[in-house]
Amino acid sequence: MKRLSCILILAASLCLPEPVLGWSWGSAVTTLFTPPTQGPVIGQNRLYRLGEDETLIELARRMGVGYNALTAANPGIDPWLPPSGKDILLPYAAVLPTESAPGITVNLAEFRLFHVWREDDRFRIRSYPIGIGTEGRNTPEREFVIEAKVRDPAWTAPPSIRRERPDDPVFIPPGPDNPLGEYWLQLGEGYGIHGTNRPFGVGRRVSAGCVRLYPEDIRELFHRVQIGTPVRVIYQPIKVGLEGDTLVVEVHHDYLERISDPLEEVLTRKRALGWKGGVDLTALVAALNDARGIPVPIGTRH
Repeated sequence: MKRLSCILILAASLCLPEPVLGWSWGSAVTTLFTPPTQGPVIGQNRLYRLGEDETLIELARRMGVGYNALTAANPGIDPWLPPSGKDILLPYAAVLPTESAPGITVNLAEFRLFHVWREDDRFRIRSYPIGIGTEGRNTPEREFVIEAKVRDPAWTAPPSIRRERPDDPVFIPPGPDNPLGEYWLQLGEGYGIHGTNRPFGVGRRVSAGCVRLYPEDIRELFHRVQIGTPVRVIYQPIKVGLEGDTLVVEVHHDYLERISDPLEEVLTRKRALGWKGGVDLTALVAALNDARGIPVPIGTRH
């Protein structure tokens, strides 16, 4: 029987304090910062001690992280047969992409959506794991706005799906079988941000081009954003940011193979931050090779 009564969570950012007990952790991460902060690190990573017969597939869903992000953060761990008692890193921390501005920024490379809004003279950020377009149906990288908000949307199969799966239903009304879930944020050209009736696909390349969120996350985002909110869809596998006086790099798998020189990419982004301190090249090269998708320290101001 799966053991759920002894869940161990350790608070963690770039270091780990003493363990605390808990049952679960929400997928959304909220951070408040004052401009002109550049590349802030939002959220905190967590450590989770696996119980008996737990899998990373189930853990990703229960703890509200994307599946690919979870496996990348824990290299060498069999997602189906992880060792009982193993401490698993839950990747909640992230560097805010440089293209982020008030509104929504979707970074396809990290399977994460960032919602930024202003509160008085500060900005609040909330981030969510997402599922994106599968190979051959990549989510388009461009600027959108939210054109409409629909509660309990119906689904109509696009022509490409009809050709591939002619025996499947052409129309699915609202309900538990609807692949759009309970909420739809329309972006135009047939694309949208929506929920899903298959939450285990969040954190993967699974959709026909839309952006999928966990049901509880799209519910929150739907009620928080307004029609006209700008949405930027970008692809940024390497991000550089600051956590206090520490320079950090966050490296994701470059599945589109766009970055020919990752080291130069980091140094270019470091210069754009105006970083005056040194860089630990050994730590940087290790971070580039590992591509764990978590902020890694590579320099400190003295």
